Amino acid sequence: MRTTTVDVIQIPTKSPGDVSGLMNLIEAGKLEPTSILAILGKTEGNGGVNDFTREYAVSALSFALAPYVGLAPHDVEQKIAFVMSGGTEGVLSPHITVFARSAVSGDSQTGIAGKRLSIGIAHTRDFMPEELGRCLQIEETARAVHVAMADAGIEDPQDVHFVQIKCPLLTSDRIEAAHERGKRVVTNSPHGSMGYSRGASALGVASALGEIDCDIRDEHILKNWNLFSSVASTSAGIELMHNVVIVLGNSNASASPFVIGHGVMRDSIDSAAVIAALKSVGLGLGEISDPRAQSRLVNIFAKAEASPDGSVRGFRHTMLDDSDIGATRHARAAVGGLISGLAGTGAVYVSGGAEHQGPPGGGPVAAIARQ
Repeated sequence: MRTTTVDVIQIPTKSPGDVSGLMNLIEAGKLEPTSILAILGKTEGNGGVNDFTREYAVSALSFALAPYVGLAPHDVEQKIAFVMSGGTEGVLSPHITVFARSAVSGDSQTGIAGKRLSIGIAHTRDFMPEELGRCLQIEETARAVHVAMADAGIEDPQDVHFVQIKCPLLTSDRIEAAHERGKRVVTNSPHGSMGYSRGASALGVASALGEIDCDIRDEHILKNWNLFSSVASTSAGIELMHNVVIVLGNSNASASPFVIGHGVMRDSIDSAAVIAALKSVGLGLGEISDPRAQSRLVNIFAKAEASPDGSVRGFRHTMLDDSDIGATRHARAAVGGLISGLAGTGAVYVSGGAEHQGPPGGGPVAAIARQ
């Protein structure tokens, strides 16, 4: 029996602190703020350890929404899952995507056939610095994925099409605090810790959904690239010490007018996978240029990574050797351009750093569209 509906709204932003588009919708009565469950955003920072645009965006959203949800600003994150991904290189355009969930009556379900978009959220406990990038983070993430699936009313793992996670990273202070307690961290590099945290979180998704059938050990993380999730998207940030888990899929428990589907890019130029993701939600490549069809597409979510073997389909790439521009920034720009060209818009969610998220050099790509 259907019990909820999910609305999805994409809103362009003029800066990381711009909440005007969201406030306009609320004040016009087009969005009930108490129904907001999650907000995913792209900000124009560098996507690195010192990318404070993510924290700035979350702070601005929390302060703006606090009066509407009856909470202090610092408590809003306990009600709404925020995931901000820094880096809008190339044609990528800063924006937020708002997910709102509400109960529906029996009459509202009339004419709704098949499984529709559903969303669930969960949080892990706070991690100690020495726990990041290790099996404990995998196990805690897997538990949170199961909680989020239940929250979304999704029973079959095959109905999960995208799992977005915001995870912590190590800073110099956090590393020093662990050392003072006699603990060893997975790496002494704050930037390197981002990959370990992303990778462990992704393997937690793979474990929860039964995508891997072996016991994962610490030494597998960032080493065994045959272990990955086809639906995980993880993003590390300085602004938290726990994992925020958002599960997106289709469920009979939803009466949403939207559906979600996904594909898996095998490398950064895999246009066929993007087309497959669009087709999975009823949008053919020839239709996407039609304004009516384009208005049905809400957003595309994808991971981007510079292939770790230094080549794409047999041709050498230089992303890993560039001392001026980080490889993740190259990858976001490349994949963002590919997807934007196919989708007809630069307002797509492309996140860099795809460790254990899809095959090496590739990554998941999901699409949400109105039916």
